[in-house]
Amino acid sequence: MSTSLPVAAAPSRLSLYLQLIRWDRPAGWLLLLWPTLAALWMAADGFPGWHLLAVFTLGTVLMRSAGCCVNDVADRDFDRHVKRTAARPVTTGAVSVKEALGLGAALALVSFGLVLTTNPPAILLSFAALAVAIAYPFAKRVLAMPQAVLGVAFSFGIPMAFAAAQGGMEWHLRSVPWSAWGLLVANLFWVLAYDTEYAMVDRDDDLKIGIRSSAIALGRWDVAGIMAFYALYLALWAALGLHLGLGRWYLGGVAVAAAQALWHYTLIRDRSREGCFRAFRANHWVGFAVFAGTVLDLALRG
Repeated sequence: MSTSLPVAAAPSRLSLYLQLIRWDRPAGWLLLLWPTLAALWMAADGFPGWHLLAVFTLGTVLMRSAGCCVNDVADRDFDRHVKRTAARPVTTGAVSVKEALGLGAALALVSFGLVLTTNPPAILLSFAALAVAIAYPFAKRVLAMPQAVLGVAFSFGIPMAFAAAQGGMEWHLRSVPWSAWGLLVANLFWVLAYDTEYAMVDRDDDLKIGIRSSAIALGRWDVAGIMAFYALYLALWAALGLHLGLGRWYLGGVAVAAAQALWHYTLIRDRSREGCFRAFRANHWVGFAVFAGTVLDLALRG
């Protein structure tokens, strides 16, 4: 009597779309969320209210998901040569380019609808944020350290949070303080740190196919560069937080983040793929420590 092996069912469109937007990997949107929420608490001098909290939390998840769609379309011909990304839905053809772009556009549109419930300064900044997010996937073709563009894209929620919490109803950006832009620049160094860890995972594959990254640009100084990026990020956030009136609880959160950065050094110093990827995936706890310190400081002030 002959028997046949069961045939695995093809994944549903929903499961493919969820795979496309990395729904099973929340670390990606948490990396955007914590600095955005920390900035929102700073701008509001405490709890910002449920409306702004919902707008920026949902908007962060939606825009990160939309960014994944654009990134996978732009990198589809490269991803098939990289072990970690070869099975992505657009790369394998399971999701078409048209589908991926359509999903990304729909997610971005819903996010823009959320921004429309805030105020004109935040709306103006959302256009710049979208432009940078779209530009990032193509920066890898021309810039030695495209992670710098990603850093701007992943940090734009900071001035938007200040604009939404402190801005009025005028169509200008004068209500966004210089400290918000300072926090954006400081946060860029954190993105450079964790995305260089990420790039170290794919360095061998990237060298073969000609993709540029900070891990390649830094060469043998990669680990030292990452630790310098962490130091700049934490020092600048500490200084700007003090300028904005935060105190010891906030500095305690920064100290916890610094301790985690030192732990990351032990993971990446031998440059193993496993260690570098583990360090990258744990980075959202660095951001959470700073956010938690911000919330505690503002809640316990007095």
